[in-house]
Amino acid sequence: MIRMTKITEPGEIERLSFAIIDSEVPEPRPFEGAQWEVVRRMIHTSADFELLSLVVFHQKAVSAGIAAIRGGCTIVTDTEMARAGIGSRRIDRWGCTVECHMGDAKVARRAREEGITRAGAAVDLVARRMEDGIFVIGNAPTALLRLLDHMDEETCRPALVVGMPVGFVNAEESKELLMGRSKTPYITIRGRKGGSALAASVVNALAELAGRRG
Repeated sequence: MIRMTKITEPGEIERLSFAIIDSEVPEPRPFEGAQWEVVRRMIHTSADFELLSLVVFHQKAVSAGIAAIRGGCTIVTDTEMARAGIGSRRIDRWGCTVECHMGDAKVARRAREEGITRAGAAVDLVARRMEDGIFVIGNAPTALLRLLDHMDEETCRPALVVGMPVGFVNAEESKELLMGRSKTPYITIRGRKGGSALAASVVNALAELAGRRG
């Protein structure tokens, strides 16, 4: 017989989910403190415990992300799914904005004229005004690669890169290149895994942390 847990209140479902994850990943854990809270939310989003061995944090990633959010930063995503997945109730209090330009006519035109992907063209559109912003890339390796070009050229200096493109073509490679940029804080996932939902969950976790810190 299947026994179901009878809970209808969303907050209680989330609390129980986190408690289950905590119980299934006993201490000592691969991550501690704020990093664990980020990874735990990623596991909550995906039910994928393999993330415990795949998530990589730049040493300043969490503090940089929290500071950017508390400073009312611009957050740019590479998909509408990621944009929609970042909870407004968590970031509105700080005056943050969340943007996705994949549907912008200027992006489509630039992509056609230059023979590049729309994801890369969307990065070009916003790169110069993303000083201290957060890039959230959960789908397109070409977006992450184009962002790295701008960072190399110092035409873009984001506070944090959540770099989690998913797939089989250049996804793993683009993340390896990101991890080579020690000057820029990042949170990423080794290998092929990633996705918009996971990338958005990282921002949500950072926003929760921002709301609790003095």
